[in-house]
Amino acid sequence: MDTKPLRLFLALADTLHFGRAAELCHVSPSTLSRAIKLLEEELGVALFERDNRSVRLTREGERFQTYARDTLSQWELIRHSLLEDAKELHGELSVYCSVTASYSFLYRILREFRRHYPRVEIKLHTGDPEHAVGHVLAGTEEISIAARPDHLARGLAFRPIGITPLVFIAPLEPQEPVPDTVPTSRQQWQDIPLILSESGVARSRVNRWFAERGIKPKIYAQVAGNEAIVSMVSLGFGVGVVPKIVLHNSPLAERVRVLDVKPELEPYEIGLFALEKKLRSPLVHAFWQMLPPDLPATATATDA
Repeated sequence: MDTKPLRLFLALADTLHFGRAAELCHVSPSTLSRAIKLLEEELGVALFERDNRSVRLTREGERFQTYARDTLSQWELIRHSLLEDAKELHGELSVYCSVTASYSFLYRILREFRRHYPRVEIKLHTGDPEHAVGHVLAGTEEISIAARPDHLARGLAFRPIGITPLVFIAPLEPQEPVPDTVPTSRQQWQDIPLILSESGVARSRVNRWFAERGIKPKIYAQVAGNEAIVSMVSLGFGVGVVPKIVLHNSPLAERVRVLDVKPELEPYEIGLFALEKKLRSPLVHAFWQMLPPDLPATATATDA
């Protein structure tokens, strides 16, 4: 069965945005548009109302959305059930994570998984960790690794595998306008250019930290991907905030310094994400249970 048209449809139905849906599915917006048009022609009805400013599901689209979710769920269950009956798991399993997560966590998990299930093909995609949960919710990835948000979406399962602090970092060699010491006053903080992530868990915690102290931060740059924050800070553009595990794995770690800011930011809890209903799949369940017993302790980046 070719389930790709259903997956493309569900991604668009969930995001109601061609650009974001195309990114989640790793296709171009034009490819997504053609796939939706072919699906509508085959069904004989319009599934979306769209103009230059918005995309909305039609009444028929809402009905088809329920059908598509049920169909994909049943297809995965029967496919994996048949594979399980064959006594040896084989097939494809898609995993999404950041480059840092692939270094820090995924290597040990995959090494153990490959030893037990050599016939399972892992399709690994790397990118911005802030998209990790969205990929799972949209059904474009079966497993992802990312930081746990403050609130889990309904139907989303999470299994922790490590904890890492969030730290303020500055250039190793002090330079204007970055101060030599940790800022102590509101005005000092408001004068420092900050390099922060565009969105996600880290950004929400930084925003909360400043709001609680009545500080209006001076944002120099908003960056997609924590690795780029380390790079910009090392060049002296400002002070950044990154998970310590990212700094530990960065080739530029020796060019920045960690600021001893008090009180500290709330740390990251990193783990696996999957849809709860997907855990009934033998492949997903096998991966979910494959965590080495000592992984959370060794993967914790508190001493990095």
